[in-house]
Amino acid sequence: MKARRTPWWYYVIAMILGLFAGAMLVKLTEHSTYTLVGAPWLVSGLLVILGLIVLCLAWQVRRYAKGDLKELDMNRAVQTLVLSKALGVAGAALAGWYGGQLLVSLTHVDAEFYGDAALECGVATVICLIDMVIGIVGEYWCQLPPKDGPESPKAKAEQRQRQLAAAGAATSGATSGAANATDERTASRTPRR
Repeated sequence: MKARRTPWWYYVIAMILGLFAGAMLVKLTEHSTYTLVGAPWLVSGLLVILGLIVLCLAWQVRRYAKGDLKELDMNRAVQTLVLSKALGVAGAALAGWYGGQLLVSLTHVDAEFYGDAALECGVATVICLIDMVIGIVGEYWCQLPPKDGPESPKAKAEQRQRQLAAAGAATSGATSGAANATDERTASRTPRR
């Protein structure tokens, strides 16, 4: 299975969309009695825990790839890769989301509610940026060297060598067979004395 690295522009697009959505949320709810501005401290705490879990899992895959860890379930390695990819993109989108709320809330920071929301969003933005970096690093750490299966470069090179050796043996066998046949024909034409 081949997994491609997440392109850098996925993170940029996710962050821009999150920034736009977060800023629009604050603008739309400025004059409303209901507001969704801010990030509860529980969310920030859960994002920290999630980032640490993905970092630990990716570190184990990295140790296996370097040869420090002798055994690792390949399903676990693939799941860690998927978690790292998801954490990177989600971290970028959430950093944009909370960053957009932070930018618009800073214009009303003199109000107590918006001051608290700006603090919560600032902390959440930093945590989400850290999670994005953890996701990118975790994705890099989850690159495993190819096994010596049929798709690995080493196995392909060995297969080519075998094919060339077989073709060379067939060619030399045909050449020596032709030489033997020529010798036999020449011997049969030569009169015996």
